[in-house]
Amino acid sequence: SSVVSLAICSPSSRFARQRPNSHWAMATITPDYVNSLEAPTETFLCPLSANVYKIDFHSFKIRAVDEGSERILFEIRKDPDEEPELDDNADDSVRSIRYHFGPQFLDIPTIGTTLEFTVGEHPLHNFRMIEKHYFRNVLIRSYDFSLPFVIPLTNNTWEVIYTMPELTQEWKDAIIGAPWETKSDSFYFVNDQLVMHNKAEYNYSP
Repeated sequence: SSVVSLAICSPSSRFARQRPNSHWAMATITPDYVNSLEAPTETFLCPLSANVYKIDFHSFKIRAVDEGSERILFEIRKDPDEEPELDDNADDSVRSIRYHFGPQFLDIPTIGTTLEFTVGEHPLHNFRMIEKHYFRNVLIRSYDFSLPFVIPLTNNTWEVIYTMPELTQEWKDAIIGAPWETKSDSFYFVNDQLVMHNKAEYNYSP
């Protein structure tokens, strides 16, 4: 398996189709709102400049967690001197990612991820990630993780364990046969304020 392209840093409701440029719009997008979404959003629900805490993802690792062992499936590390992209005029590709994992990935029951990140001069209270995975606009699984507090001006490591959805062979065959039609939205909140939104597409074909 391989990664096609990557940038570190997916029908939805009527409101989700709008691109929120105002403070009111971003304030309206709450964790409860994104948890209610049943399909990938058509646009990003916050501008890059919403990342006022200067959260910067430096490395990301995905591993298969087996009993008594683990296997690295994917790992990327960005240039440590590269600043986080906060320009709202930047191309959306800076917060979009594409993975090519291969069909064997769908048979792994448990996945672990390791995210290394830094933050700016302000502390993070209730740093929360809500991640929603879809196939052809059908919700497959939602995940909700949080860190109670992150100290300002620190390097941090966030370890997360995912229990993968149990899919029938019919579902697996459909997903394998439809590259890039499996998508996810990852929403990041600080004190229930949306500060980052990343998107991903997945290819499970051989």
